[in-house]
Amino acid sequence: MNPIAIIEKYYQKDSALYETLMIHSRAVQQKALEIVRRNPHLGADEQFVAEAALLHDIGIFKTDAPRIFCQGSYPYIAHGYLGADLLRQEGFPKHALVCERHTGCGLSVQMIKERSLPVPCHAMEPISIEEQIICFADKFYSKTRLNEELALATVRTKMAALGSLNKFDDWYLLFYGEKLSPLETL
Repeated sequence: MNPIAIIEKYYQKDSALYETLMIHSRAVQQKALEIVRRNPHLGADEQFVAEAALLHDIGIFKTDAPRIFCQGSYPYIAHGYLGADLLRQEGFPKHALVCERHTGCGLSVQMIKERSLPVPCHAMEPISIEEQIICFADKFYSKTRLNEELALATVRTKMAALGSLNKFDDWYLLFYGEKLSPLETL
């Protein structure tokens, strides 16, 4: 599979949106691969992580997010399932799951219902170790502050606001072997 060729089917190579997607996705890919390499005991598929990290946000072009050059009609939160639909059509159902399950620290049915999120009402939480690694790595990079890794405290504050801090901290412990202090002490 060639993730760049798939991206270039949907994105104009010399566009600001393509550049935004690629800078962000490559940063996520690099962090995800660092996690894979520091944790061989987790048995993550390095090649799959490399491919799926590049493709995890392929659905953003279908959303209405002008700050990052997206001119679509869907709300930004829909980019995960929209990208999953694209990758399923391309014949990559396993990669599609990464797209679908990477938003926040994943979207539970309860969260979707309670917040009336404009996404299909089914569980979209990372399951495989590869999905978890990519989801975690994605939290450190924004598409509006390209080439800048967000500080751990900033990421944790964002995850707390989403109600996902415990899941994020569990991943930090799994990937880095360190338990984090309560958020209020950071």
